[in-house]
Amino acid sequence: EARLVDSGGGSVQAGGSLRLSCTAFGLTLADSLVAWWRQGPGNECEMISRLASDGTTYYPDSVKGRFTVSRDNAKNTMYLQMSDLKPEDTAVYYCVYGVDSIGRSSCAAIQNYGFWGQGTQVTVSS
Repeated sequence: EARLVDSGGGSVQAGGSLRLSCTAFGLTLADSLVAWWRQGPGNECEMISRLASDGTTYYPDSVKGRFTVSRDNAKNTMYLQMSDLKPEDTAVYYCVYGVDSIGRSSCAAIQNYGFWGQGTQVTVSS
């Protein structure tokens, strides 16, 4: 069964750092576009980083310079290093496999595509 297991969320103060992890089972992360999305209050999901199979990355302005996506092919695991966290980064974060989209989308709609981890909560206090 193909699935993603993400972890590493928690509560931090503004300015702090966290690293999220996502391990794939039944999928090879290096074979496809992978990404991190987040869902804040409401039903809107935002793509916040993506990593193509050729290593190309993309970040929206909201996180550029603060977040870094990476992948360890030997462990079939991807990571999201987050630094200088802000209260507006508070959200449930999901690792995603095989969804070629950027920007914001209805979570109810976008989660019908690709494979999604179960989500990990990140809470940033001021």
